[in-house]
Amino acid sequence: MISIVGSGRVGASIAFLCVSNAIDDVLLVNRDRKKAIGEALDIASAIPADSNFSIHGTDDYSQISGSDIVVVAASVEGYTKDRTETMDHQVKMIKEIAQKIKQHCPSSIVLIISNPLDVLTYFFQKETHLPRFKVIGIASNLDTSRFRYYISETLSVPQSSISNALVLGEHGDSMVPIFSRVKVGGNPLFSMIDNRDTITKDVRNYWKKLRNYKSRSQFGIAKNTFDVIDSILHKKEIRIPASVVLEGEYGENDVAMGVPVVIDQNGVTEIEKIKLDDTEFSSLKKSSEKIRKDIKSIHS
Repeated sequence: MISIVGSGRVGASIAFLCVSNAIDDVLLVNRDRKKAIGEALDIASAIPADSNFSIHGTDDYSQISGSDIVVVAASVEGYTKDRTETMDHQVKMIKEIAQKIKQHCPSSIVLIISNPLDVLTYFFQKETHLPRFKVIGIASNLDTSRFRYYISETLSVPQSSISNALVLGEHGDSMVPIFSRVKVGGNPLFSMIDNRDTITKDVRNYWKKLRNYKSRSQFGIAKNTFDVIDSILHKKEIRIPASVVLEGEYGENDVAMGVPVVIDQNGVTEIEKIKLDDTEFSSLKKSSEKIRKDIKSIHS
């Protein structure tokens, strides 16, 4: 079973993809019971006729018992200028949710979607003491999708021709698009563009541009999260950047941030070590320091 905590646009979109693709039973959990039940009733109409699975809604955390995967997509309030502006309230929320998940399904793989992503991933893992490779922040692969989009738009090429694109570090204003590894049609991206600063700014501010046209993003993160769920349940590897608590990897300790990982049915099985150029490594260090500063601001 897949339990999804939070029945807003993102949680409901993830649930829709799981149900319509018939990969497992889905339980929507929301503090507003009527909201969870209503979304479940709507999504239930998308269950394929040959599916063995169903979807239900509740406000009762005890029902998540036995879940293979728990997705945390809850939010106590929105943000408009920066993903960290509601951080204190979000950290309080994630600690409460963490205790309930630890109580009812401590063996599950937990996917964190809520923002500020890296800070919440860190506090969830520390609060529960679950294995760090079972608590995975899903966002850097969304940022990577946006990175590919801007490369595609800049060069007027299909995204299918772009390989090795990655965005690492914070899911926030200090995120680090990794240009040095990207190839387009087998050729290095470095030889094709000279506006890396512009693309970096565009990737970092993608969500702000999107909000000029709609209230918030939902489909991109839903699809990226679904891909991870699908890989876990079908026991196949997926290689993406994701946020995990680091213990020496990339020279970082006691912080969670986006790094290249391999995920399968056991959660993260490997943090891949990739070569970065000096500028990228320095930017990644600054990004980790930004996250660590945010974490420490909660402690104080």
